[in-house]
Amino acid sequence: QVQLVESGGGLVQAGGSLRLSCAASRIIFSIDRMAWYRQAPGKQRELVASIRSGGLTNYADSLKGRFTISRDNAKNTVYLQMNSLKPEDTAVYYCKATTSINIYWGQGTQVTVSS
Repeated sequence: QVQLVESGGGLVQAGGSLRLSCAASRIIFSIDRMAWYRQAPGKQRELVASIRSGGLTNYADSLKGRFTISRDNAKNTVYLQMNSLKPEDTAVYYCKATTSINIYWGQGTQVTVSS
């Protein structure tokens, strides 16, 4: 079982930055893959970025260069640094953990970017 708690969302002006955190209830080194997804109103949930246990990262093509995923194994926490934010980045951002036997989601954190 893995509990995930996201934090760091909020209201920011276009061009600003936010750092989201996802704290896991167990050692993330043992989790195959952790990822950030987002869902805007009326749209499907989409992958933002992922990081594997070996450190390999993957990003949505449209977000490369602005968003960075990282992790701190000592704190069992995964981060999403978001720079040069745009109004279209407004969404609920979710953390996801994939193990060999199950998938877990956090409750989400709202990010709102004003123009």
